[in-house]
Formats: sequence, C-alpha cells, structure tokens
Amino acid sequence: MADEAARLMDLLGLSEDELCAVLAVDPLTLLSGQLDHRPELPILLELLAEADGRAGATVLRRWVRARGPAGRPLDALLARDFGAFEDALGQLAERGFVLRGGGSPPPATGG
Repeated sequence: MADEAARLMDLLGLSEDELCAVLAVDPLTLLSGQLDHRPELPILLELLAEADGRAGATVLRRWVRARGPAGRPLDALLARDFGAFEDALGQLAERGFVLRGGGSPPPATGG
C-alpha cells in the first residue's frame, strides 16, 4: 500500500500533508505503510488510471489544482468528497484539460 500511496502522491503532485488529508491518516501511518484500512487509495488510483493514460501525470498535476466548473479537484479530495472528485474526472474525460484566460495563442506555422 505504501507504493500505491507514493503513486497517488506522484500522479497528482500531492504534498505529504495533502496525501495524509486525502487518506485521513497521520504521517506516521503513511511512512510506515500501514494503509490497508484505506479502501479509497486503490479506488482513487483506478479512477485516475484512464486519465493518466489519456492525459498523463503532468496534465493531472496541473488539472488537480486548476479551478474548474465545480472548483478545484484538489479541494474535493482534501474535503474527502470523492463523489465530487469523480465528477471532476468525468468532466476531464468529457471536455479534456482546458485552461481559461491569459496565455498566448500558439505560434502560427507556415506551410
């Protein structure tokens, strides 16, 4: 389970404190790998598998902290509102990763 926790942390770019909050465990439990009682960990990884395959971890790390129609997916995770997080993943799959405002348009290519 410690490997799965590290995978979730890496996939979403979570800090140790954020990971502890998501899994509702203390840092000692996290470090010792005694996470067998956390059923949400494999479920979250399963939910994220398709998004990781389609968008990749780099996009997921940005997406989880980006404000979407229902707020930041990270806020849903930290609140342990896994239903809202799953809904946000569904929107990501449906709409793709979209950042609004700012930024420059891509450079034109001649041809």
